[in-house]
Amino acid sequence: MTSDADQLTGREAEQRAEKLRDILEYHNYRYYVLDDPEISDAEYDRLKAELIRIEERFPGLITPDSPTQRVGAEPRDELGTLPHEAPMLSLLAVQEEGDFRHFHTTCCNELDEQRVALVGEPKFDGVSVELVYDGGALTSAATRGDGRTGEDVTDNVKTINEVLLRLQPSADLTPPKHLVVRGEVYMEKAEFAAFNRGREEAGEKTFANPRNAAAGSLRQLDPAVTARRPLRVFFWEVAPSSSERPGSQWECLELMKALGLKINPRARRLESADEAVAWYEQTLAEREELPYEIDGCVFKVDRFDYHERLGMRAANPRWAVAWKFPPRQETTRIRSIEVQVGRTGALTPVARLEPVRIGGVEVSRVSLHNQDEIDRKDIHIGDTVLVERAGDVIPHVVRVIVDLRTGEERPYHLPDSCPACGGEVSKPPGEAATRCTNAACPAQLKEGIKHFGSKGALDIDGLGDKIVEQLVERGLVSDHADLFDLTVEELKGLDRMAEKSAENLVAAIRSARENVTLQRLIFGLGIPHVGAALAGDLAAAHGSIDELAAAEADELQGIEGVGETVAGAIADWFHNEKNRQLMSRLKERGIDPTSRSRGQRLAGLTIVVSGALDSMSRQEAREAVRAQGGNPTSSVSSNTDYLVVGANPGAGKRQAAEKHGTTVIDEAKFLELLGLQ
Repeated sequence: MTSDADQLTGREAEQRAEKLRDILEYHNYRYYVLDDPEISDAEYDRLKAELIRIEERFPGLITPDSPTQRVGAEPRDELGTLPHEAPMLSLLAVQEEGDFRHFHTTCCNELDEQRVALVGEPKFDGVSVELVYDGGALTSAATRGDGRTGEDVTDNVKTINEVLLRLQPSADLTPPKHLVVRGEVYMEKAEFAAFNRGREEAGEKTFANPRNAAAGSLRQLDPAVTARRPLRVFFWEVAPSSSERPGSQWECLELMKALGLKINPRARRLESADEAVAWYEQTLAEREELPYEIDGCVFKVDRFDYHERLGMRAANPRWAVAWKFPPRQETTRIRSIEVQVGRTGALTPVARLEPVRIGGVEVSRVSLHNQDEIDRKDIHIGDTVLVERAGDVIPHVVRVIVDLRTGEERPYHLPDSCPACGGEVSKPPGEAATRCTNAACPAQLKEGIKHFGSKGALDIDGLGDKIVEQLVERGLVSDHADLFDLTVEELKGLDRMAEKSAENLVAAIRSARENVTLQRLIFGLGIPHVGAALAGDLAAAHGSIDELAAAEADELQGIEGVGETVAGAIADWFHNEKNRQLMSRLKERGIDPTSRSRGQRLAGLTIVVSGALDSMSRQEAREAVRAQGGNPTSSVSSNTDYLVVGANPGAGKRQAAEKHGTTVIDEAKFLELLGLQ
C-alpha cells in the first residue's frame, strides 16, 4: 500500500523510504537475477515513483544504494564480471503525452532553442547488453548489471547468429579501432511460443514472456545451452568511450548499420515534439503486428554536444526519455470463481478480480479456461496473480504469485453438476473441457443463439444478449430456426422492446436469411473447433451444407489444417439427429446457401487484406475473394500474390510483402480485381 509523500512526517518518510528500498531491491533481484518477476512492470514503476517523490521531498534520505540511484541488480558471480567503460544508465520513464512534451520543452529551454531534433526508437522488451570491438573483432560482451559492472556473457553472445564476431568494413569505411556498442537481446514472439511448447512437452518449466526467456538464455553458464535458444539482437547505441564516435545519435545508427550491426528499421529522426507524438501513436497502433515485443518508445536528443550541455541526473540522462505504452500486465487478486456454460455445454471457470486497468481498459473478469489449466497454474481463490492483456486479446492469468499467499486462499474445483440446469457433467477422454450432458440445457441454447446471430455468423443487428435470454426463457425460441418465425407482436411483449425496435429486429432477421453465405452459416452453427477461417475452408471444399453433412471424417482430413480430432468433431455434429433436424428446419425457412463461386476472376490467387477498408469489412473482403475463386489468407508468405492495404495496415505484413516480393495494392485496385469498380 503506497503513501502520499506530501503528507508524511520526517520519521514516517524515513520508514516508508526504507521499506520501499527493501521492496524494490527484492523485485530487482527477482527481475534481473532470477529472471522470474513477481509483480507487473507497472506496479514496480509505481513503487519506484513513490520512492522518488519521498527522496525529492527529503533529499537527506537518499542513500548511495537506493534503487533510484542505480540501474539494476548486482551481477551474478558465477559468470564473472566486466566493468563498463562508461556508465550504462537507465532512462527516465513517462506515461503521458503531457510529461513527454514537458521533457521536450525543458530541453528546448535549457538549450535556448525553438525546437530540438530527437531520434525515436522502439523500447525493446529484452535484455540490454554491451559489446566491445577492438580492431574490428568482438572481444567482450556484458549485461547491464548495476550500470557500472555487468556479467561477462561474451561466450554466450557469440552464439547469437545476428551478432558479428568481426565488423564488416567497406571500401570507404574503416571500423573504429575501439567500438563499444549497446543493444537488446530478445526473442521473437513466434519463436518464443515454439520454444515454450518444446519445454512444456519435455516437462520443463516454461517462461512467462519472451523477455524472461531471453534473459535466462543469455545468462546460462553453458554457452551450448544458449546456442540452442532462438536469440536475436538489435543495436541502439554507440557508447561515449568509443574512438571516432560520430556527433549524433542518428549518425551512430547509420554507422552501426554500415558496419553490419543490426539496427531497428523503425527508428526515425524527428524534427519536433508533434512529429514525435505522431510517431509514438503510430508505433503503438502497429505494436501487435511486430514480430517482437516492445513496451514503449525511446526518445533521445539527436546531437551529442547537446547531451553534454543538458547533463545527467544520478541514475539517468537529462537528454533522453522512455515514453512507455499503457501496461499490458498488472498484479491483482482473485475475489471468486464462477462457472459459465457455453453453447457446446463446456463449463468455463471465470475469475472475478479486484478491478485493475490494463492497456487503458478496466479488467474485472478473466477466463481460467478449464480445470486442467487451474491445476497447472495452481490457481486458488484469493490468490494474487499477474494478468496480461495484449492488444485486443482477452486477458488471461500469466501466473500465480505464490510467495504472496497468506494461507487463507482456497483451492477450486469445477462442480459435479451443471450450474445452469443441474444436469450431469463429464470430461471426455482426451479433452480439457468438462461438459454438461443435458442437450436441453437452457444455457447452451442461449449461447448458441447468441453465436448464431453474432457479427461473424448471420450478423443479426439488434439480437443482443438480453433479447436472446428473454426469447429462450419465454419459450419463443427453442432452436436457431425459430428466429425466422418471430413476429413483431411477439417481440413487442419483451422487456424494453418498443414496436419500432421489434420491426427493426424482424427486418434484420429477414436480411440475414436473404444474405447468409455458406461460410457464415457453418460458423454460426457452433460446430466444435470450427472458427470463421475453418468455416471458409469447409465452404470452399463442400459447395453446400448437404455436401458437408455427408462428408466422413477421413474425407474432411483432406482439408488443410483439419486433423483427426477436428474432423471427428465435425462428422459427429452432423451425425447427431437433433442437429439434422435443425438443418431441416433451417432449410424449410429458406436457409440453404451454397459456396459455388459467382466468378473466377481471382482463380488461383492468394490474397491478404491488411488494415481497414472503406467499402467492406475484412470478413466481407475474404468472402468476396472466395466468391471469385481466390484464396484469402491472414499472413503474407512466398505464395501470396497480393497484399491489399487499407487504413492503418500492419507494418509486419508490409515488411513480409517486401521480403517475398508480393505485389501491394490499394482498395481501389482490389475492387477492380473483384469486378466491383
